[in-house]
Amino acid sequence: MTGLRGLVIGLSLGVSAAVAEPVSHALMEFSDLDGWAEDDHAAAIEVFIETCRDFDSPDWDTLCALAADAEDPRAFFELFFKPVMITDGEEGLFTGYYEPELTGARAPDDRFRYPLYSVPAELGEDPWHSRREIEEQKVLEGQGLEIAWVDDPVDLFFLQIQGSGRIRLPDGDVIRVGYGGANKRPYNSVGAELVDRGIYEPHEVSADVIRSWVQDNPEDGQELLWTNESYVFFREVSQVPAHLGPLGAMNRPITAGRSVAVDPAHVPLGAPVWIEKDGRNPMRRLMVAQDTGAAIKGAQRADIFYGTGAEAGRVAGAIRDPGRMIVLLPIQRAYAMLPETLE
Repeated sequence: MTGLRGLVIGLSLGVSAAVAEPVSHALMEFSDLDGWAEDDHAAAIEVFIETCRDFDSPDWDTLCALAADAEDPRAFFELFFKPVMITDGEEGLFTGYYEPELTGARAPDDRFRYPLYSVPAELGEDPWHSRREIEEQKVLEGQGLEIAWVDDPVDLFFLQIQGSGRIRLPDGDVIRVGYGGANKRPYNSVGAELVDRGIYEPHEVSADVIRSWVQDNPEDGQELLWTNESYVFFREVSQVPAHLGPLGAMNRPITAGRSVAVDPAHVPLGAPVWIEKDGRNPMRRLMVAQDTGAAIKGAQRADIFYGTGAEAGRVAGAIRDPGRMIVLLPIQRAYAMLPETLE
């Protein structure tokens, strides 16, 4: 479900200008994990099994086979894994993301005027047309790349940020779309743009505030959206059953409340991760790293999947909380990450 998630409310998360600290690894005990004994480990192991089959290494393959027959899920994790705290000098930060549901149609009309495009054949590794050029100059019109048309340009904008979603058609059918590619243009936060212009204070900006401002100021709102040159293309994934979550970075459905997007430079995709999120609604839960996002960078940076639809979007958009994330790794793999002097 690759996209620009973690920027749901449109505000840039920022990158420290200081020199990055070296990445460090510290072994922990399960007794060090706050709330570990109280979690639903059976729910976590089901999510783990969903993607562990895609590992291509003997140690993970063995654990995947054992997980399928585990009678005591908590004992399974405690017996075969070691908690590892991976840090890079940055404080832990949790945000949330979701799968939007938009209203649309297979053919355009006076209501449904804003197209979702599949990936153009000429899209390569170099920067391509900007958002303004694609929408204002209609550079893709007539190529048959339209998957569907929707009725709200702001909803389409946020769909691109999330990277996947559902389009509900007038007859009740649903099209599911996933991330297909991007134009390689720079991402500019429209929320930060509103703050820079003095229209809102940082704490006032949310997805709903951005949507309302664009609707109340149609011309200026369109110009605001065009300040973000980045543009996302989609692929249809309607073969994914409606009761399952959208496809994550491992091309498997993700699970609300149990799947998390991480930086794969630090956390292996498919690995269990223990989340200790603070804030208004604290969370202590075993999840699985099954997704990525363009804004999810760093050893202690994570984006929690909250589900599908408007309510999930409201919850996800309010999450920007401190905490820590501990990765569960196969025991020998965990010890191998330690410096030689500490082995």
